Amino acid sequence: MAKRKSKFMCRSCGYESPKWMGRCPGCGEWNTMDEEVEIVQKGPRAAFQHGDRVKQKALPISAVEMVEEPRVKTELNELNRVLGGGIVPGSLILIGGDPGIGKSTLLLQVSSLLANQQERVLYISGEESIRQTKLRAERLGVKSDELYIYAETDLGMIHETIDAVKPKFIIVDSIQTVHHPEVTSAPGSVSQVRECTAELMRIAKTQNIAIFLVGHVTKDGQIAGPRLLEHMVDTVLYFEGERHHTYRILRSVKNRFGSTNEIAIFEMLQSGLKEVLNPSELFLRERSQGGGGSTVVASMEGTRPILVEIQALITPSSFNYPKRMATGIDQNRVSLLMAVLEKRAGMMLQTQDAYIKVAGGVKLDEPAIDLAVLLSIVSSYRDTAVGIGDCFIGEVGLTGEVRRVSRIEQRVTEAAKLGFDRVIMPASNMGGWDIPTGIQVVGVETISEALGIAFK
Repeated sequence: MAKRKSKFMCRSCGYESPKWMGRCPGCGEWNTMDEEVEIVQKGPRAAFQHGDRVKQKALPISAVEMVEEPRVKTELNELNRVLGGGIVPGSLILIGGDPGIGKSTLLLQVSSLLANQQERVLYISGEESIRQTKLRAERLGVKSDELYIYAETDLGMIHETIDAVKPKFIIVDSIQTVHHPEVTSAPGSVSQVRECTAELMRIAKTQNIAIFLVGHVTKDGQIAGPRLLEHMVDTVLYFEGERHHTYRILRSVKNRFGSTNEIAIFEMLQSGLKEVLNPSELFLRERSQGGGGSTVVASMEGTRPILVEIQALITPSSFNYPKRMATGIDQNRVSLLMAVLEKRAGMMLQTQDAYIKVAGGVKLDEPAIDLAVLLSIVSSYRDTAVGIGDCFIGEVGLTGEVRRVSRIEQRVTEAAKLGFDRVIMPASNMGGWDIPTGIQVVGVETISEALGIAFK
């Protein structure tokens, strides 16, 4: 006997409750609890139906044969880098981003490039008609007989089309619009997203098809739906950028086939997305000359060094509690570095508001940026500019010491390429590598020593 049972699930975080609530206890969102009906089997459980599934036996790991799967490289080298060297056949890739940021444009361009390599691609649009997709394709100059467009949201019909077309790559735009015919809840609900993703994952693994899924995001920037969705896929990419700026950043936050620290930078043009081959030059293009509160740091994004400008504005506060605001960097780290300056350098910042920004919309989270942030604060507080040709690298400890960082040679080499004259870095990183010609390297052990060199 089967019994119908109702439960309520939050469409934002997947929290389950036996009754409806106006506000989700899991994520705090209002009016996100949707009713879902499940069928509970009474009595002894039925045996699993194996169907035509091939039985496999457990093997010792030493007996498993390694088969090298060649990655499929696209003409977008930035995308290849983020994916770990190319697209792995049979992988499931989830791309999230704000509405209008360019997710569909990116994937239609990728589909065109793959189709031009004589790889059959099936582009499934659940939000636009075939004519609307054709309009975007005309604007991007997409023309290929190997690119198939299909507008459908029923997963059963999608499955039949995949069997008929037999593509090597599939784009699903978006996963929240696809619905499973055997699931009673509405499209976009937690159950629908979970079941549809599970079925697409089975198709990807059994037929060795690489599938790209487009995911909607919440107002907090997280992919909508249960966190289980991100656990199920092989790779999670976030497409970021300001709507009023032309530059976009594709960031990897999960990748079973590569690093999660890589980023790709594109410029949005009328003809589509264009790769930015030298992001360091881009981020430093509009740097102010001789202005106080500006420093440059060589930060590592995966395997690639990027030079970024850090700006600071220190002004007297009108309140009992001074403001601490940061964009592109952790606000708690700014408060920590200001406390180190007060204790170890004798600077009274308790009555100063602090505003820190990473220029260009980049988010930095590695410890090697500490010295540059600290010196930008001091530069703004003293209203004295650091040398226009100086670059700062180093982690700052709570006792005021400047600690070593990783991959120092790549960082210094990138600074030398862009014409910087001097790099102030940890003394413990000196030696053991070749210094590029045309640049001076100065090692420091404490922040007092760094301040003396930067402002003399």
